[in-house]
Amino acid sequence: MILDCAQYTGPCPCGRTHTLTTRQVVIAPGALADLGAYMAQAGLTGFRAVIYDTTTHSLPGLVHIPADQEIVLNAQGLRPEQSLIEDMMTRFTRPPEVIVVVGSGTLMDFGRYSAHKLGIPFAAVPTLVSADGFTANICSLLIDGHKHSIPMKAPDLVVCDLNILSGAPMALTLSGVQDILAKHISLADWQIAHLVSGEYFCRRTCDMARESLDVMTRCAHGLAAGKSPDYEAMAYAQMLSGLTMQLLNHSRAASGAEHLIAHLVEMHPPGFESAHGMHGECVGVGTVLCAEEYHRLAKKERITVRPFAPLDETWVRAAFGPLAPGILRENEQDVLNTFPPEALAAHWPEIREILAAIPAAKDFAALYRVLGAKYRPEDIGIAPARKREVLDLSAAIRNRLTLMRMRRLIAE
Repeated sequence: MILDCAQYTGPCPCGRTHTLTTRQVVIAPGALADLGAYMAQAGLTGFRAVIYDTTTHSLPGLVHIPADQEIVLNAQGLRPEQSLIEDMMTRFTRPPEVIVVVGSGTLMDFGRYSAHKLGIPFAAVPTLVSADGFTANICSLLIDGHKHSIPMKAPDLVVCDLNILSGAPMALTLSGVQDILAKHISLADWQIAHLVSGEYFCRRTCDMARESLDVMTRCAHGLAAGKSPDYEAMAYAQMLSGLTMQLLNHSRAASGAEHLIAHLVEMHPPGFESAHGMHGECVGVGTVLCAEEYHRLAKKERITVRPFAPLDETWVRAAFGPLAPGILRENEQDVLNTFPPEALAAHWPEIREILAAIPAAKDFAALYRVLGAKYRPEDIGIAPARKREVLDLSAAIRNRLTLMRMRRLIAE
């Protein structure tokens, strides 16, 4: 499969003209052997720095890419942290003219950030389908302990060698499945935000994300039925979801309240020091928690709203400890204060319809249990008794309009 990304660009009924940096996505067995030809077609020439980690560098059957400089990072403890990426950039022997990254989503952040800072192109060679960020032009990095979405360089070219992807541990593949199935929550959050606040919404991009979700849903149920993994379809779903982030220049179609639960795990506020897990695993647990809460809310035929009130500073300082100053800054211009609370009540019948389309929490849990994926708070080091706390804290991490954040306007 070769995906010509130009088909998604140009004037859109939403009123915007969408553009993409990524020109081509190749998903095929043995594709890595032809990387040189694909790069030449994309005009990716000049001094080439190729970035691996110690795991990907020694993958069985991996065709090592001709490089003017190779950088091999220690896979142990590798994480998307700004200081670590900037430290890696000091290892360039000369300013590269093109960067190639061979590895996972975390490693891609090292190339994506470096290419953005240097203003040069880069090519992505995923070695697994564990998340949907491979074709994105934004990334969530840990900066001073907080998760921040910042602009990044999208890859000009993505080459997915199915011979490599199919050799990844199943746990990593399942992480990618969960990252896409989470779109049930993120798309609902986006549609609801559009209804109540008039937030920008693009139907075409939403439909792309929905196609990604539908494709991955079929793959997940195929796996649950004992079928062989369809790595081509799973890779396509991941790449398509990532392209929505490029088209929008933000992650609205791909990340909602469920992703903020994953960010909470990575930030380790007081009481959550033992929380752990891969990104997709944490998103999977977040999806189950959000589905449970959203369906609980949907049972209300009507709601009573209350006036907006800022986050209680005393609560923030007690809940987030040393992270509190950053949380307070993030919420200074609270998005909840950008529309009248009455709009939430007025649109409640439509919101209930949107929520009804989300699978029940028990259905997500049943699927993940059969797949052997993580789906309970205790699976990622969080006590079940803290579920409510997880929902409240995660909604405060980022000033994004999700239904989880809107709960503050609903009088229970």
